[in-house]
Formats: sequence, C-alpha cells, structure tokens
Amino acid sequence: MRLNSEIRHIETMAGLMKLIILRPEGVTHLVPGMLWIHGGGYISGMAEMVYVSRGADVARRYGAVVVSPEYRLATKAPYPAALEDCYAALVYLKNHAAELGIRSDQIMVGGESAGGGLAAAVCMAARDREEVNVCYQMPLYPMLDCRDTESSRNNHGLTWNTERNHHGWKTYLGPLYGSNDVPPYASPSRQRDYTKLPPCYTFICKGEPFYSETMTYVHDLQQAGVEATVDVFPGDVHAFDMFLAWTEQGRRARASFRRHYQYAAAHYFAPQKEE
Repeated sequence: MRLNSEIRHIETMAGLMKLIILRPEGVTHLVPGMLWIHGGGYISGMAEMVYVSRGADVARRYGAVVVSPEYRLATKAPYPAALEDCYAALVYLKNHAAELGIRSDQIMVGGESAGGGLAAAVCMAARDREEVNVCYQMPLYPMLDCRDTESSRNNHGLTWNTERNHHGWKTYLGPLYGSNDVPPYASPSRQRDYTKLPPCYTFICKGEPFYSETMTYVHDLQQAGVEATVDVFPGDVHAFDMFLAWTEQGRRARASFRRHYQYAAAHYFAPQKEE
C-alpha cells in the first residue's frame, strides 16, 4: 500500500513540535490510528525513524494512520519533556481523528526501546488524566526500569548495554536519578497500579538488556487482569528486528507483530468519553 507522508507542527507547552504522519493512499473508510514513538535511549533518535519501524509496517500493510512525534531528547530537556511531548501528540491524534481518517475508538500507542518505555508511560498518563482512551499498546523491547535488573546489569551488548543504559537514564532523569522519588511516568517499572491499562503485545530477545523489565511489565499487567502477551526470541541484540532484519528471528518477530496488530485491529476498541 502506498503511503502519503506529511509533516505537521503542533503547539505544545514548550513550543512547536514536529509530527510525521503516515497515511495510506486511497483508503476512504476510518482506520486505526497509532502513535509510534522512536527509540534512542531517551538521548538520541528522530521522528524519521518511523520509516524503518514496525509503525510503518502497520501503515503500509494494513492501512493504519501512524503519527511519529519529534519529542525533545533528554540532552536538551530531561524528564518530563519527552513524556509531555508524546502525550501532546496523543491528544492531537485524538482531537484530529476524523480529519486524519482515524477511528476514535481505535487509538493505539507503540514504540521501540526508549520509545517503548514512553509508550507505556503515555498509556499510564492517558489512563490517569482521563483525556484519551487507548485501546491497545505495543511497546517493543521497552526501556522501562531506571534501576539495574538481572539482564541489564553487566550487559555487554553491541547495540545497547549497561554503560549506555546508565548514561541514558542519568541524562533523562537528571536529579531524580538514583533517588526513591522516580515517578512511574518517568520509569514505568515504578508503577504499582496496572489496572485499566490497555491490552499489550511486545517481543524481546532473551540476552538483551531489557529482557527482565519487559517480562516483569507483562507479568504485572497480567496480574492486574490486563491482557498482555510477549514473544521471546533467541539472541542478545537489542532491536534485533531492525539490526538483524534478515535473520530468522527478525522475520519471525515482524510476522508476530503483524499478527497481533491485525488481531487488535479486529477486536480491541476504546470509545472516547464524548461518544
């Protein structure tokens, strides 16, 4: 399916922010809308990464409308800048759903790595602020825990490892780093109430830094009665679906992601309050 790519700039509390909006050509009916948040350890990356992400997959293959925000990186503005930018993009998506050709009862949130962590945090903020109802979340190999875990401690991965993880969290959290006052919107692993969060799908490889926190997140959602599924693949390369795209596990991960997206598009709905 051919895509139209549009750049818009929206008002946020910090000024204008760029959005990249991917829309399928020739689709006349309303479709699901996906806020897709790029990765980069909270310290790097750009909205254009959406073109090589799973977000572009759902736009190109299934006709979803995908919105990718150019949120502020922690090197320029630490927490809560990125969260508030991504949340503003979610509100914009909801408020402009009809114009964008989106079903307002099928707003989803996803992302990879730090974008996956932000996706989880945005879903928590959306639940608590009660402005946007999210029907599904797809935080892939998400960066959720600012503390060392069994898999992020002493990890020497090539694409992401313990040293880079510490640097990313220190930069993002600023003076909060190492304290007991880190809120769940900054490090979603600090959440204690997982009820009423959207159903979730993710995938991860077993040897990468975020394996433990991803498995814990899925478990905590399940314990709270939230539908949550994780696929675990062999290997130790963070973001293997992109960096090792040609491998069997890369192909299997992408195929599983697509299946779960298709199921979500057919089965999960969350009407907005004004409806």
